[in-house]
Amino acid sequence: MTSPTSSQIGAIGYDGLPYFTPANNGGAAAEPENPSTPTLFRPLHIRQLTLKNRIMVAPMCMYSCQSDPSSPFVGALTDYHIAHLGNLALKGVGLIIIEATAVQANGRISPNDSGLWQEGTDSEQFKALKRVVDFVHSQGAKIAIQLAHAGRKASSMPPWVAQEAGKRSLRAGEAAGGWPHDVVGPSGGEEQAWAPGDSFWPPRELSTAEVEETVKAFARSAELSVKAGFDLIEIHGAHGYLVNQFLSPVTNKRTDKYGGTFENRTRILREISGAIRAVIPESMPLFLRISATEWLDGKFPEFWDIESSIKLAKTLPDLGIDFLDVSSGGNHKDQTLEPHTNYQIDLAAQIRKEIREVGQKTLIGAVGLITEATAASQLVQGSDLDEAHAAESMVAGSAPRADAVLLARQFLRQADWVYHAAKTLGVQITVPKQLGRAI
Repeated sequence: MTSPTSSQIGAIGYDGLPYFTPANNGGAAAEPENPSTPTLFRPLHIRQLTLKNRIMVAPMCMYSCQSDPSSPFVGALTDYHIAHLGNLALKGVGLIIIEATAVQANGRISPNDSGLWQEGTDSEQFKALKRVVDFVHSQGAKIAIQLAHAGRKASSMPPWVAQEAGKRSLRAGEAAGGWPHDVVGPSGGEEQAWAPGDSFWPPRELSTAEVEETVKAFARSAELSVKAGFDLIEIHGAHGYLVNQFLSPVTNKRTDKYGGTFENRTRILREISGAIRAVIPESMPLFLRISATEWLDGKFPEFWDIESSIKLAKTLPDLGIDFLDVSSGGNHKDQTLEPHTNYQIDLAAQIRKEIREVGQKTLIGAVGLITEATAASQLVQGSDLDEAHAAESMVAGSAPRADAVLLARQFLRQADWVYHAAKTLGVQITVPKQLGRAI
């Protein structure tokens, strides 16, 4: 028997890489259009993008980038991220969302966070992101980038550093690569620090011109993301970071066009989404992550709650946003939050029900304490039905609660969750060629 030549072997490799790997597509259902295939393993179509299943990796900060502000590698992903994210792509997820990536240097949560503020395609930040994108694509997964600005929660130490110091959070000074004098927010002063003591720096209030420049920074990073080959972009508007801070009347005390009324407090989000849509292809989906409530019932007379989120959700088609990633909390230290199995799923389901009742088709993602395959499958089952069948399901009381699920920590515990889910649900899926003999 004649052995294959190197050119023959290379011919079955992935064309976008300078080294050999088979072009894989793990996690795709063998019969995706078969009615018996659970919705969780059926394709999800968003604009002109198709995900092979409805299982997404939620963005998770790894605090593993270079922190030296004088280094050209500051904010750039590393080999750690190739190993971490590449492994998840190999293990069959439909979509990976890269961790919060700062659009400005002072927008990082910690000095060790990902960034995309360096201009041009020759920067180390861009090249490192493209390297991850290319490998993820070679394994058949799609990949997104979450563009973010940490606002008043910036310049913090990685969580394990704080824990080693016996604290939950610890602010990063200049010696650690931090920027204590350039932590910003919609409003400033000691009272606007996330927590008292040495946990977080007090922010200074952004000027109107600086807010407008931040909007432009999101657009510049989005444009570079397109060039790097990302399949879609997510705007981070959750967990007490800058956009979330502007949305909330608790943290936004401004008197200019970005403060006061609901319309003014949401203005920055409208401008960011508009600026991003102007520089990305019409075919590219745009996601938004929000905190559906601040969990501040009884603490403040006015705060961002589920009714605020429903009101915002109903405007998303006009903003060019296709998918709402529903999380919660993180914007105030006094939040009363007791996580339980459905604490965020219920929020996602309520938003989805409200917008579907008015004929809106924005897709909804559920996230938070999703660990079991059967439960994940039940959340989205039937979300791919046409409107007539969906209406029948709603009457029967079995309407889907989301259109996709996002898992984070569960993938840290169990990187091959997708393969286990397929086995649990009795779904035949494709597996990477290198892993075929073990699965």
